[in-house]
Amino acid sequence: MDEALHAEVCIIGAGPGGSAAALQMARHGVRTLLLDKAVFPRDKVCGDALSGKVMRALERLDPALAEELRAQSGLAPSWGVTFTAPDGNSLRVPFSRETGVGEAPGAILPRLQFDRFLLDAVKRDGRIQVLEGTSAKGFERTVDGWRIVAQREDRTGLAITCRLLIDASGAHSSFSRQVAGLPMEPRHHCAGVRVYYNGVKGLDPQGFIELIFLKELLPGYLWIFPLPDGRANVGLGLRSDMVRKRGADLKKLLPQLLGSHPLLRERFATAHVEGPVQGMGLPLASKRRRISGAGYLLVGDAAHLIDPFTGEGISHAMISGVHAANVAADALQANPNGAIPAAKLAAYDARVWKRMGQELATSARLQQLANRPWLFNFVVGKAVRNPVLADTISCMFNDLDLRARLKRPGFYLRLLFG
Repeated sequence: MDEALHAEVCIIGAGPGGSAAALQMARHGVRTLLLDKAVFPRDKVCGDALSGKVMRALERLDPALAEELRAQSGLAPSWGVTFTAPDGNSLRVPFSRETGVGEAPGAILPRLQFDRFLLDAVKRDGRIQVLEGTSAKGFERTVDGWRIVAQREDRTGLAITCRLLIDASGAHSSFSRQVAGLPMEPRHHCAGVRVYYNGVKGLDPQGFIELIFLKELLPGYLWIFPLPDGRANVGLGLRSDMVRKRGADLKKLLPQLLGSHPLLRERFATAHVEGPVQGMGLPLASKRRRISGAGYLLVGDAAHLIDPFTGEGISHAMISGVHAANVAADALQANPNGAIPAAKLAAYDARVWKRMGQELATSARLQQLANRPWLFNFVVGKAVRNPVLADTISCMFNDLDLRARLKRPGFYLRLLFG
């Protein structure tokens, strides 16, 4: 007979979004269960960059935890981003007006370490029950909420009941697709690949991440994120409809570009690859969707909240995880018995889109811009001479005051004409 567990809230997925939601649920004192199919540490195919938005999300969640993260071995400071246009011109955008002074706004840390760091914080807190190596296999709506059929690594069964479910299980979430009804739409989805190299030439000594918009990849890009000891996380992403249209094999295309493209071949001529090229799927927030429903809330990649231009996903997962926990706690307090209706959770959509909506809409427009090489070349060239435009791009990664700027009509005139 399957073991039975009950919690008021069940969080599926212990990545940054799920762990952030769990830490916030603990503060509300709600009996919560956090489960993940993996046993940590586990790798996550990603760029490994922790933007200023990630660091600020962590500071708002727990300042002491942010300070602890900065002391982690293997963490490299990141002071900015360099954009390279299809014509080869580069725009160097610092995250701080005082680059190199004090603490760097961003960082680079493999997800193997970052995700384990957050989950360890949940475990230390002690108020959340954590189940690793446990997969959610099926979901059944009940009078009181949900019944989740789960399975441990040893194939033993587990029946979990809860009143409210927070799905933070990532880009391939079965709950998001099959229950919440968020489809994989190629126009609003990106395919990506990633591999590690050592010995790459020309890595930035101040940890500037590189986004290289090659004509062959538009509206996607290639990235180079410097890691300690001369290593780099290298990858590329391309919208899935373009992958299909071009019949592209991204796992083959990445090493081909690194070995032959004029902007890259000398830098990778003596570099050595570490391990296989690995793929990922990125559901983009270039379309606004409903991310809550009867008894559930979707977080991070499961909610299709990845920035369509920068590929930023970690901070959006953490921010939405905290909002989900707050809305869940309010809904449970207002409805002490029975299932939680969709109307009681609609505040979550409103909070998330108020927080991210304008930025994501701007990113979607920039993604469209990147699909026109001549126009993207023009904008990069203009941004070199236009500090307002360069500073705007910096804010997209650093979460300073972009939302306030977007509300001011005069900002757009300065953006266009400097």
